[in-house]
Amino acid sequence: MTDAVVALKTALQQPVRLLTSVLSLRYFLLRSLTAAAAIAAGLVQTFVFARVLTPESFSIFILIGTVGVSLWLFDLGAAKILFVRQRARHLGQRADDTVAAHSSAVALLYGLIVLAGTLLCFAVTLSRASVAPRQAAEYALFFSFSALNLVWFPLRNVSNAVDQFIYFETLEAVRRGGHIALMLALLVGLPLPLFLICGNLLWAAVFAASIVPLLRAGALAPRLRHFRGALAEFWRRNRPELLRSGTYAGAELVVYNFPYLVVPLAFGLGAPTIILDTVFKVFRGTTLIYAAGLDPLVPEQTRAFAERDAPTLKKATLTAAALIALPTIALCALLLFAGDELFALLLGQAATVPRAAIVILVVLLLANMAQNVASCLLLHTGFFREIARVASFLVVAMAAATAMVLAAGLDITGFLAGYTVVYVAGAALYLYYVVRRPFRLAAPAAY
Repeated sequence: MTDAVVALKTALQQPVRLLTSVLSLRYFLLRSLTAAAAIAAGLVQTFVFARVLTPESFSIFILIGTVGVSLWLFDLGAAKILFVRQRARHLGQRADDTVAAHSSAVALLYGLIVLAGTLLCFAVTLSRASVAPRQAAEYALFFSFSALNLVWFPLRNVSNAVDQFIYFETLEAVRRGGHIALMLALLVGLPLPLFLICGNLLWAAVFAASIVPLLRAGALAPRLRHFRGALAEFWRRNRPELLRSGTYAGAELVVYNFPYLVVPLAFGLGAPTIILDTVFKVFRGTTLIYAAGLDPLVPEQTRAFAERDAPTLKKATLTAAALIALPTIALCALLLFAGDELFALLLGQAATVPRAAIVILVVLLLANMAQNVASCLLLHTGFFREIARVASFLVVAMAAATAMVLAAGLDITGFLAGYTVVYVAGAALYLYYVVRRPFRLAAPAAY
């Protein structure tokens, strides 16, 4: 009996040893917590606002929050370029004031964009005759509250690049927890203006707490005397990468959003649009979960790539794939065996998701898993040309597939099938480039 217990204990320890050899378990748990908190925050915000705001005010806050969150489109991949440059500086243990100045300039630029958007929101809402100055201020504060994620994004990437990921993720957990607590406090009488002020003050606190150690580590410039010059230099030095990452970001935006334009126009509002939105909410919602499994492996992947350690690079990448495969397989099984009942519960009489659409969704989830593993590695190792090529292919192929679907007179299920065929091809291309680029360059003698 004792031998059996020892054998079982040893068997259970093997997966833990594998994980600890390529990632920080503490970081993995923190990242999982913040990913779950990100999902919870959206649900809590909807739950609370639906109960403390009038329907008209709720709809306005939804619109303002959506615009604020959408400011991340201004990044165009600059944060990932900063990660690659900062990671090379950090792993090479070299001082580089230029990279630090570029990082500070980009973060400051994003801060100014948020400030300009906040002031514009105040001015536009105040121009409405039905909006009082206090309401306009509330709308502007909520815009800031939502949009400051744009500034947080480059700071996250710089922190991760210099191995401050546990500290930063701790701050992220504090921020998420604090914001959720403030939202829930609205239910017990916290005034909305006070919630908005405290929410933005919490942002200011975590910004200060994240910036100070980056200044000490030399990852940010303590003084930025030539802001415009630093931005111009960042553009000159990284113009090809910025154009490629911008192409990738723009193409991703098209790939994941053009169905919302095509389906209502081609198939009508009502059931077809509801089916599309339901499928895409599950399809794209898994990306937040994937981040919890992929991000903790990035430090080991980038270190192994820099050291041309192909076995460790492959081991870390396969571990990342295994981590996100677990929830993906569980979700696919749930959809295959109980998808009809699940969607019937969610949608009621509004629409019925066809069985074929559920099978298509399972294929999309598996392709999305492969795409996320591959694109994450390519992005963090600086292969912007390759991801731009795949993203551009997807846009052209999606347009061609949509034209064929419409010409054939297929329904919403046919459209989703055509979309999935192209998406699977794109995922295969991402995997091809992983093998041909980072894996190959990490072990040039093996090819």
